[in-house]
Amino acid sequence: MLADLLQNTLDGLAAGASYAPVALGFALIFGVLRRANLSYGPAIMLGCYAAALAHGRFPGLGLGALAAIALLAAVLAGAYVERLCFAPHRRGSAVAAMVASFALWMQLEEIATLMLPRHVVAFPALYEGEPLAIAGLVLRVEALAAIATAAAVCALLAAILYRSRFGLAVRALVAAPLAAELSGIRPARVFFLVFALASAIGGTAGFLVAATDAQITPMMGLWLTFKGLLATMLGGLGSLPGAVAGALVLGLVEAHAQWFLGPQLRDFVVYLLLFSLLAAAPRWMRTPSPS
Repeated sequence: MLADLLQNTLDGLAAGASYAPVALGFALIFGVLRRANLSYGPAIMLGCYAAALAHGRFPGLGLGALAAIALLAAVLAGAYVERLCFAPHRRGSAVAAMVASFALWMQLEEIATLMLPRHVVAFPALYEGEPLAIAGLVLRVEALAAIATAAAVCALLAAILYRSRFGLAVRALVAAPLAAELSGIRPARVFFLVFALASAIGGTAGFLVAATDAQITPMMGLWLTFKGLLATMLGGLGSLPGAVAGALVLGLVEAHAQWFLGPQLRDFVVYLLLFSLLAAAPRWMRTPSPS
């Protein structure tokens, strides 16, 4: 029983680590723009489809090159979403921007299916060897890669936000928008770069998920959107540390719920946890900034 508990905990942490970068992207965009980007997951998916298309055309490309393609394509897709959905509504309705991003979700999904019409598309595996066995516990190399990547992304994002002029501009716009504009900061440029940064983070996460599963489907965008939003809401909207904590909690709850209650009730338990949190502490959803 103890061994099963430890194994499920490890599996849950690994799953949470794969959710964490996606949740960070959601939290970064919401914390700075005060807008929910429903096209975030589909933009990541489109990046993975671009990498899969490149792999089909040029089979000799290594994983590093495919990761770069997935990241670049996700950034371009994110820039497209920002220009069409969020730049026009920067001072307008948040609901209008969210609805527009939902419309682009459908568009990006259709582009992906036109690129590769098959429902399931093979993707190069990150690791094809046997998992590691330590003290009776099974550790997948892909899971270790997800944990290491999540830690690296968190460290890099913290350095960008708290040790660079760009990060200072972001925090100034969040804390005092009018004063930041009067001091010479251009909000449109900063918001665009925030979108690009969030898309790069998401592209990295999407590549790891696709390479771990060794396949992608058009449902990947929906899956990434739900997992990212759930983790972000569990941790508090706009909070970057909360996004990481929410992702880890989501992974742990899913792993243990599946073990004790079965896969049919796994998602039900997650939604029940979120509902209980919102009912008990509704202010949880009002985190003011990406702190």
